[in-house]
Amino acid sequence: GSSWRTSWMRIAQLRRSAVARNGSRDVARRATLVQKEGENPRIREFARNMGGKDAKELTQEELEKLVLRLHEVEAVKFGEFKLKSGIMSPIYLDLRVIVSYPDLLADVARAMNGAMKGTEYEVMCGVPYTALPIATVMSMYTDVPMLMRRKEVKDYGTKKAIEGAFHAGQTCLIVEDLVTSGMSVMETVEPLKAEGLKVNDVVVLIDREQGGAQHLTSQGLKLHSACKITFIMEVLEKHGKLDASTVKKVKDFITSNQTQRPKVAEECAKNKRLTYEARAELAENQVAKELFKLMARKKTNLSVAADVGTADELLELADKIGPSICVLKTHVDILPDFTPEFCTKIQELAKKHDFMIFEDRKFADIGNTVSMQYESGIYKIADWSHITNAHLVPGPGIIDGLKRGGASKGRGLLLLAEMSSKGTLCKGEYTEAVAAAAEANKDFVIGFISISPSSWKSGPGSPGLIHMTPGVQLQKGGDDLGQQYNTPESVIRERGSDVIIVGRGVIKAQAPEKAAEEYRNAGWEAYLIALKD
Repeated sequence: GSSWRTSWMRIAQLRRSAVARNGSRDVARRATLVQKEGENPRIREFARNMGGKDAKELTQEELEKLVLRLHEVEAVKFGEFKLKSGIMSPIYLDLRVIVSYPDLLADVARAMNGAMKGTEYEVMCGVPYTALPIATVMSMYTDVPMLMRRKEVKDYGTKKAIEGAFHAGQTCLIVEDLVTSGMSVMETVEPLKAEGLKVNDVVVLIDREQGGAQHLTSQGLKLHSACKITFIMEVLEKHGKLDASTVKKVKDFITSNQTQRPKVAEECAKNKRLTYEARAELAENQVAKELFKLMARKKTNLSVAADVGTADELLELADKIGPSICVLKTHVDILPDFTPEFCTKIQELAKKHDFMIFEDRKFADIGNTVSMQYESGIYKIADWSHITNAHLVPGPGIIDGLKRGGASKGRGLLLLAEMSSKGTLCKGEYTEAVAAAAEANKDFVIGFISISPSSWKSGPGSPGLIHMTPGVQLQKGGDDLGQQYNTPESVIRERGSDVIIVGRGVIKAQAPEKAAEEYRNAGWEAYLIALKD
């Protein structure tokens, strides 16, 4: 309440006063000052026990109390939960809730600070967003400056990726709420290192024991955790909060869902280009994971733009070319004979031939409008299309609007970063903004419609994101309406894309199935060569 906040502000003031008067950072002296002022005893205890950088680890009893408190406020939940990867989990950790319990937040910071005993660092940086309040509390009572990483770098103002006062050569501690694979930690480590900071240690409240510690070790980082997931299970079972069957279910889940990040990191170090299989491990959206796996399984990176005149023609074409493609791209609003039955039939063909459906809708309105367009109307795209796409002209709200209807159905979104038409305005700063928005929404955004991602100022982005390039033919050229064509080799090897989108080169051929196979072979050969480049 307000008394807590007043005490909180008062102790911060007293800490600054003590340092100014005495040049000392001794926590016991700060606690004495607080006691003289007659402040909240909970604050006095916290200030005394926080211990600065020389804090003691929590005792077994104290850790057990912390675990029970986390369970009490439902920061640790049990049941059936769908993770953003698409996997169903019997446990869910929601540590965002601790910001609403100041006493718990203080205990969490104390536990993590204690896990850092003997570690040397000059600044600290919380991983956005859940760890930011934890890092703030740790910074206050260790008197170590805190930095912040922007998840999305602004294209105005200072345009900084790292905010705060620091200088190159300083050692930075990474603060995170929990670790699974360690990838979110690495996303913070990289921009810090780019600024010349050294990063050696990472501290978390909970280690999920799914491979994160090993991955971080492979990157030269030491993981410090206040507690592990197995310890949490043991405490809750001991105190009658969980039965043995639930504990076993969670432990079995942890064992069978180990992340494979170290293997990917090794492959990334050896090769400029990762395999589709390796990139599937890095994708955060289930559609992206499955598409990478599909491409590797069928040995195809071909998508066909099925822009034909009727629904019957489209279904006939899909049945012919299905064995050669990974994605069928549609424009259902050009079909005069569209019916709901078409959606059922195209899904059956997708299952029969093992390909995904991509309705090329190019949404471009405000979030609320696109949400209705996606889920409702006569097409109900979210019900049958694995993938759709959108322009970012309205701003990132369009992603939220489409996610509202698509995320629960396991769908994925492509953002239009570039286009293949002559005189396109999708370039430069617009493309950079699209790339940043994708990085910030990798749970729903699976990648881009792009032309030359290898030439982007910031590179093609995270390897878990897919690049699909339209305007592909076996010979370079163009048409009288401004469409520009590139070859499969140019698109995959030189321009750094992943999927070639072919339209007229297949659908106008006398034998579409033969043309599709020819393009499949050309695209796959370009991919294999690119792996060796």
